[in-house]
Amino acid sequence: MKNALLLSIPLFISLALCACADSDRDRVSRMVKEWEGKEIVFPEHSVFTVQGKDTVSYLIPKSEYKVIVFVDSVGCISCKLQLPKWKEFIHEVDSLSNGNVPFVFFFQSKDVRELRYILRRDNFSYPVCIDTEDQFNTLNRFPDEMMFQTFLVDSENHVKVIGNPIHNLSVRELYLEEISGMETGSLPVTTVRPDSAEYHYGAVGENETVTKKIFLINTGKEVFRIKGVTTSCDCMSVEYDWGEIPPGGMASMTVSYKAESPGDFWRTLTIYGNIPDRSFTLDFWGTVR
Repeated sequence: MKNALLLSIPLFISLALCACADSDRDRVSRMVKEWEGKEIVFPEHSVFTVQGKDTVSYLIPKSEYKVIVFVDSVGCISCKLQLPKWKEFIHEVDSLSNGNVPFVFFFQSKDVRELRYILRRDNFSYPVCIDTEDQFNTLNRFPDEMMFQTFLVDSENHVKVIGNPIHNLSVRELYLEEISGMETGSLPVTTVRPDSAEYHYGAVGENETVTKKIFLINTGKEVFRIKGVTTSCDCMSVEYDWGEIPPGGMASMTVSYKAESPGDFWRTLTIYGNIPDRSFTLDFWGTVR
């Protein structure tokens, strides 16, 4: 797409900052602009494996586009990775590009055992580099925020789009538009109100799965068309059997949470569609006993 760099970065800023305070907007805006057109540098000797055990001969290809994914070791690794969603996105990109857009994964962690477990558990067979020495990050000094550690780059490894397409469906659209060279048409905007801003699961037993039904009400004058949902952790899943809500109508979703280790938990669900800020986020709380 011509002038995609000029289109994608400013648009991403507007998408990413809609819910931020003014100070956060300024900080993130400066950071995104800093990475605009920046070259991603790879370590000279990177070892790639399949599921963390079988070393494979993998040369980082020079192609028109690449998706570069860096994940650091801060926080919940499984929540950050969400590998089943990456498999879905890879399939979508492969279908759009005839398999001509490679994905380059660098996972930074000294706990190789945990990464191997997650890779095997999610049957993720794509080559990854487990960067125990943090060489990739040392060369590039990636932002600390998870949202800004994934990049769509051109044949010279210059950043075209920054953002995580798994955790933000609006960013996902930017990736697909850039790769396909087509901009998606916009829909008339409406307003949607959830029946609550936050939801409480209460006390949950360890390894127990609990569900919560939520309701969305279309308070605007246009049909609400949902584009999808994302969750902050793969311990949450969402089920719904509708694609639209007419003006004045209501629809439900069932949100499931599989309890992890004991302690208080806070998870989020983000819903995307033709609303003013393109998305809104709901909070889910509870305590694992």
